[in-house]
Amino acid sequence: MGFDLARDGAVFVLTMDVGDNRFNSGSLERIGELLDEVAAEPRSALVTTGTDKFYSNGLDLDWAMSAEADLTFVELAMATQRLLARTLVFPRPTVAAINGHCFAAGAMWALSHDFRVMRSDRGFFSMPEVDIRIPFTDGMAALIQARLTPQIAHTVMTTAHRYGGNAAAEAGIVDRALPEEQVLPAAIELAASLAEKDSATLRAIKQGMYASVVAALTRE
Repeated sequence: MGFDLARDGAVFVLTMDVGDNRFNSGSLERIGELLDEVAAEPRSALVTTGTDKFYSNGLDLDWAMSAEADLTFVELAMATQRLLARTLVFPRPTVAAINGHCFAAGAMWALSHDFRVMRSDRGFFSMPEVDIRIPFTDGMAALIQARLTPQIAHTVMTTAHRYGGNAAAEAGIVDRALPEEQVLPAAIELAASLAEKDSATLRAIKQGMYASVVAALTRE
């Protein structure tokens, strides 16, 4: 159990297997190390996925309020935003294989990927911030609005609506919705088809597209 990296041909598969896969200082550090490994391979692609019924439920709020926390809530949010920014302009193609629940900052991380494949028969995509009374930061709002159409972004951000896989595909939140057993293979196939893209060119294109979002996400 943990955050592990395996290789399927040109595709690296980053699997999260720590409960509901929330972000805390330990998980963010580990994910960063694994992203370093992928970024070092020029002809590769990245797929991220979870296990069982969770992709990621976002910030580890219980950890942040515990005696174990070595980051304040604000510091944790900023560290997570740096992950979002890095993923958004990552120099390799990225695909989120959403195997289950994908909430809050976990949903934002999925949106930071180039493409998304979601399980159609179980699990929801949702940003419940309006219900838990945590306003979106400027960076998070910029990310969501850059990756979704205006009306869908408005609905996602102001209603906490829960989208199943098929509804998420219809709304353009994910690119495909498939039965559970097809999600990861489809994500790997898509990633493999893009693995030959030039790293420097891909990074430059993404940085040009999302410069204002990255600036908002990384602003202290």
